[in-house]
Amino acid sequence: MASLLFFTGTMDSGKSTLALQTNHNHAARGRVGRIFTSHDRAGGGRLSSRLGLWTEAYEVDADFDFWEHIVGSLTRGGRIDYLICDEAQFYTAAQVEALARIADELQIDVFAFGILTDFRARLFEGSSRLVELADRVQPLQVEALCWCGKRATHNARTVNGVMVTEGDQIVVGDVEDPGLPAPEVGYEVLCRQHHRRRMTTARARAVTTLNDPLPFNG
Repeated sequence: MASLLFFTGTMDSGKSTLALQTNHNHAARGRVGRIFTSHDRAGGGRLSSRLGLWTEAYEVDADFDFWEHIVGSLTRGGRIDYLICDEAQFYTAAQVEALARIADELQIDVFAFGILTDFRARLFEGSSRLVELADRVQPLQVEALCWCGKRATHNARTVNGVMVTEGDQIVVGDVEDPGLPAPEVGYEVLCRQHHRRRMTTARARAVTTLNDPLPFNG
């Protein structure tokens, strides 16, 4: 029987790379898939990883109808064995429900990839519904690390280098490169303690420069 699987981790944990690898593995065995994404860093209609790999994909906006798209393709004689759904946190609850229906009624495997929580440490709508409906939720084995070396569990948004906890839930950006100037809108993965303290890499360095102890404890 077909399954709806949800692979999840923080930013920078290799979700899109795994999505591309999953597609490659199934295609290499003669299976035919469809690839979907939403708000990818490379722009609309692309699924890309930070390793430089990418492929064309269908862009999922708020009005996209998975059921209509797949049934229409099958009715026209197309073959679809599986779906790769990247950035699934940005999907609506109704779209996730459609993916579950596709797995159950059309017997098409669905592999969804996404992060659980936003920069405010609150569940995305798509991720919340996937946790509720997926046959299996699989945490990614590659762990992103906070600047302190602990496992990163939270996604932080920075604006001009300053961490923020208010604003629109979806703002496209990328994980910051410590060796480059802070982008206007950037993202950084942190452990819970440093997310609570808004202690980003840049702020930690500034504190160190001032010869003040870092607030690791308390």
